[in-house]
Amino acid sequence: MAQKNVLDQNIELCCTSPMTGFYRDGFCNTGDEDKGLHLVCIQASNEFLQFSKSVGNDLTTPIEDFDFPGLKPGDKWCVCAYRWLEAYENNCAPKVYILSTNHKVLKIIPLNILKKFSVDLG
Repeated sequence: MAQKNVLDQNIELCCTSPMTGFYRDGFCNTGDEDKGLHLVCIQASNEFLQFSKSVGNDLTTPIEDFDFPGLKPGDKWCVCAYRWLEAYENNCAPKVYILSTNHKVLKIIPLNILKKFSVDLG
């Protein structure tokens, strides 16, 4: 059964190149194993990538053992809800693909804030 997005619709694919999601299925799906809550589908920005690296999560450096090419600005990726919120609080939150963002994020980030960063709502 498909998980839901923040609009209570079936969650849409975030990205398969690079392959994202806690389960590496391309979706921001979650489960009990996902302690980081990889719920927010983002469009990576240079500002966000630098911020993430500065707080200990380097998303730009390739890791061959995990078939991870490293992210560059413009890439889509499922990020941890609290990391996105931390970036928001530091004025460097990346854009969000609402239709690919897991509804469970709403326990952490209000929908009205996510919508302000949406790139896929008209």
